[in-house]
Amino acid sequence: MDPIFAQMTDVIVSGLPDKARELARQAVSSGIDPLEAIEKGFKPGMDIVGDGFTKGDLFIPDLVMSGEAMKAAIAVLEPELVARGQRREVAGTVVIGTVKGDIHEIGKTLVGTMLAANGFEVHDLGVDIPASAFVDAVRNTGANVVGLSALLTTTLLNQETVIHTLEEAGLRDRVKVIIGGVPASPEWAAEIGADGYAENATEAVTVERELVG
Repeated sequence: MDPIFAQMTDVIVSGLPDKARELARQAVSSGIDPLEAIEKGFKPGMDIVGDGFTKGDLFIPDLVMSGEAMKAAIAVLEPELVARGQRREVAGTVVIGTVKGDIHEIGKTLVGTMLAANGFEVHDLGVDIPASAFVDAVRNTGANVVGLSALLTTTLLNQETVIHTLEEAGLRDRVKVIIGGVPASPEWAAEIGADGYAENATEAVTVERELVG
């Protein structure tokens, strides 16, 4: 492995946004293909962190900091990709948000970060999002996946509301719906007609890859 790619991987694992940004700029100035920098340098770091999180060796703060480092690197490399007429292979287009009445953000944000690191185009709507906003976002982005987060038992029903609203809008057949959140479960996903359930951010990547083939 090229030493700079190894350094890129290390700064993501270590969760160092400033260093990740610096290495991304170094890659651009050195003429390194930005796509290679992402796929061979930075993304493997997120894979390592995701694997460590799944195994219980790493924790949410580790995932958060690594996600911030990844975002910092991508922010530098994305304009260079555009300038070269390149783009990363898109695994799928995802609209994600925390449902109406719920303002919990960290779990949803981690899922979005991990999906983006793994080649998904992510449109994060934020928190306290009404069902109509999910519908509008699907129409505007052409998304093929909708991710619904709910951290409160009292807002869990709003995941079902979004699914019903997608059906009423004639959009349900074109999107896969994945749900998550502490009170959610595979059984709840089946009951409300969702296509999948993920317990955490790394599992969300696996499930969404399966859903979009």
